[in-house]
Amino acid sequence: MKRDPQVMISVSTAMMLFAGMASAHATLTPPEAQVGAAYNAVIRIGHGCDGEATHTVRVTIPEGFYNAKPMPKPGWTLKTVRGSYTKPYVSHGVTYEEGAQEIIWSGGSLQDDWYDEFAFLGTFGPELEAGAEFHFPTVQTCDTGQVAWTERSALSDAPAPSVVLAAADESAQATPMHESAMLGDLTLTNTFAFATLPHSPVAGAFLTITNDGETSDKLVSASSPIAGMVQIHEMAMDGDVMKMRELADGLKLPAGETVMLKPGGYHIMLMDLKEPLVEGEAVDITLQFENAGTIALPFGIQSRTRGAGHEMKH
Repeated sequence: MKRDPQVMISVSTAMMLFAGMASAHATLTPPEAQVGAAYNAVIRIGHGCDGEATHTVRVTIPEGFYNAKPMPKPGWTLKTVRGSYTKPYVSHGVTYEEGAQEIIWSGGSLQDDWYDEFAFLGTFGPELEAGAEFHFPTVQTCDTGQVAWTERSALSDAPAPSVVLAAADESAQATPMHESAMLGDLTLTNTFAFATLPHSPVAGAFLTITNDGETSDKLVSASSPIAGMVQIHEMAMDGDVMKMRELADGLKLPAGETVMLKPGGYHIMLMDLKEPLVEGEAVDITLQFENAGTIALPFGIQSRTRGAGHEMKH
C-alpha cells in the first residue's frame, strides 16, 4: 500500500511536537508505587513560565496519601498546609488523623531553561485501587503568570504528575530486618531496634550503611512517628569512662566505606517515646542523607538479650 509522503511528514511532525510537549510536563518519579506502602516522590519540573523564572511550586496532597513529609531545598522556603484526614490511617501501631495537604516551596528561582526536582515522602492508603492513577496537582507560579499541572487526563496539555498504583504484596514484608535497601550510592542493611519496658522514654536503633559512591555522604538527621525527638549519637571512651554525645553535624559516610551503627558505638536514639517498642513488631524511621536524599525504613524490634554486653546507659 502506498503512503502519502505529506501525510507521513505531518504525522512525524506531530509526534515530535507531542514529544516536546511531554518532555516539558511536570512529571513524577518513580512512575509506579504500591498500595499501602511508603513512596518517595520526586516531581520533576523542566522549565519556568513562558520565559519567566518560577519562584513558587505548590503541590496538593490528595486524600489517600498520608504522613507526607517534604524535603527542604537550599535557596527555597518550605511550608506545609495541614488538615484533617476524612478517616484516620494506622501504620505500625501509630494513628494518623491529620497531615500535610499542601506542600509549598517558595522564594527560589527556576529559570525557564533550567530543570529542578521537588521531593517528598509519604504512604499510600490501603483502601486505594490497584491499577489506578494517583495524581498530585502541581502549580508553578512566576512574577506575572503561572503553569497549572492539574488535569487528570494524560492527553491534556497540562496533566497533573501521576503514579500508577500496584496491588499490595500480601506475602512480602516491607524491608524486614537484615534485608537491604538502596538509596543513591548507599546500601542500608541490618536495621533493628531494641524492645523497651513499659513507660521507658528512650530506645536505640541500629543499621549498617555502605557508601559505594565516589563521594562522601552524611546521615544528617532521623525522625519517627513514635518518638518526640530522634538524634544521632556516638558512644566513645573519654579516658576510662564510656560517654555518649549527640553528633549534631551528622554522621560522616566516607566514599567506598561501610559504617556500622551498633550497640556501644554509633546509634540512632529514639527519645520521648509515645509507646513501648514490642519485640517482633517494627518501628518506622525516616533517614535523611546530605546527598542521597531521604528514605523511610521499618526497623525490626528485637529483645535486648540479643545484644547482651552492649547495654547503653542514658
